[in-house]
Amino acid sequence: MKLPVSLFLLTLLSACSVGNLPGNLSRSMMNQDDPAVVEAGAPAYLLLLDALILTYPDNEDFLVSGARLYGAYAGVFAQNPDQAKRMADKAMGYARRALCEYDEDACTLIDGPQEQIRPALDEDYDEDDVPVFYAMAAAWAGWIQANSGDWNAIAQLGKVKTLMEWVASIDPSYDNATVQVYLGVLETQIPPSLGGKPEVGREYFETAVRLSDGHNLMAKVLCAKQYARLMFDQELHDQLLKEALDADPHYEGLTLINRLAQQQAAVLLAGSSDYFE
Repeated sequence: MKLPVSLFLLTLLSACSVGNLPGNLSRSMMNQDDPAVVEAGAPAYLLLLDALILTYPDNEDFLVSGARLYGAYAGVFAQNPDQAKRMADKAMGYARRALCEYDEDACTLIDGPQEQIRPALDEDYDEDDVPVFYAMAAAWAGWIQANSGDWNAIAQLGKVKTLMEWVASIDPSYDNATVQVYLGVLETQIPPSLGGKPEVGREYFETAVRLSDGHNLMAKVLCAKQYARLMFDQELHDQLLKEALDADPHYEGLTLINRLAQQQAAVLLAGSSDYFE
């Protein structure tokens, strides 16, 4: 016997407090070891979060959860570039609303000159403020990725980097050291000949692996993709990918990401000979 969707949602809402629901949804998704299950179920989660945000439009936690889930969907499961852009726009909108609800001055700060952001963060904010700024930075990075053909979007990368660097200065292992992975990607976008700093990026990736005790497999996969390929280092490339494929993906808060990392590792490793020939 199948329960009607409306009855199922009522049962779900009565089983746990509304306040805990978005966080529990995020946690259940991140600990799921089958990406196909998440891909199939994510739209329902997103609609449920939209409904909660409509009901509680000023709730920062709901807005942050909405930003995270829409951002994840845009980056992983979007069916085409147009859908990715729409999802990334939604994530960015929710993240910005969360930041503005949290602190109007912070909202104004990120719209101002880049060089003023870090001094203000160091002076006026601390570890209690990290989650909302990190959510903003992550959504912003995803939005830039979805709009990578727009130079106006690319020009905003510096602000994202500033926010991520500040988060890492407060808590280097934040989000299972994923903050270090973001910084690694930001430093390996372009080769040294064009002003890039891939060696700095590699250090960030290696820091992510170290701080997560090797559990953050995406750090290894992106180091292979972003650094080893950029530097044309096939030995390091293949070593990192094999290590990711051989690792146990199950870890609190990283299981889904690790499964996705292993899927990507298999594709990259299969194409290694062609890329480095």
